[in-house]
Amino acid sequence: MRTRITRPANLLAFLAFAVGLGLGCTAFGGASSRYAYFTPPARDDAWSPKIAGWQRREVDEQGVSSAASPPVSSPSDSDHRPAAGASNGNLRAKYFDFRAERKRELAQQVAEWIQAQAREHYSADGPIDHWATLEETLEKDGDDCDGLELLTFHALRDLGFDANEVYRAIVFRPSDGQHHMVTLWFENPDDPWVIDPTGAMTLGMPLMSQMPAWVPIKVFSDTVEYTVRPGTRSPGPRNLAANE
Repeated sequence: MRTRITRPANLLAFLAFAVGLGLGCTAFGGASSRYAYFTPPARDDAWSPKIAGWQRREVDEQGVSSAASPPVSSPSDSDHRPAAGASNGNLRAKYFDFRAERKRELAQQVAEWIQAQAREHYSADGPIDHWATLEETLEKDGDDCDGLELLTFHALRDLGFDANEVYRAIVFRPSDGQHHMVTLWFENPDDPWVIDPTGAMTLGMPLMSQMPAWVPIKVFSDTVEYTVRPGTRSPGPRNLAANE
């Protein structure tokens, strides 16, 4: 169930940039590494035309844009949210603990469901890599990773996850040049959960920091696009700065 997405020429420049910072391939991912997930793409980013083409078709078919509203880490939550298991009898803390646990359980269920469905509905594109819309995937009764991933991307948002927390992501494995499409849920803006629709990258729902063999290179939705770069902290979506 491994799918290759056409590799853009500027990826090599990205990897060279990372190595120049002293981050070899083995350093990507691990608990000590960080990414700036929400940096503006370069004007000549080779991924941008393909992402923009999919965005136009997806928005046209859905009939409504799902642009995000609050920032990734909402101040109204983060100012009061305790660490998991640290409620200590306080009702506010108990509430945020309970809500966080239920959201993780729901996301885990979505991950398990799509990975099970992929065994029956995975269908390779062939020589031409076409990024399907959600409607195309449903009409075709399946697709490869970039089509099946849309079920996760839309399901999480339809089930109440904020649009600014859930993104599509292109990840790259330097060891063999493999590209893959996954969903990232930014419960933590510095270390998102990974939901892989086909299991080619991982099963379950690990954190990106637990995937040292893979490099995230693009994060996008049906309305926005970002480039992932090595960094000490993710600044949050730039288009939401007015709400921070």
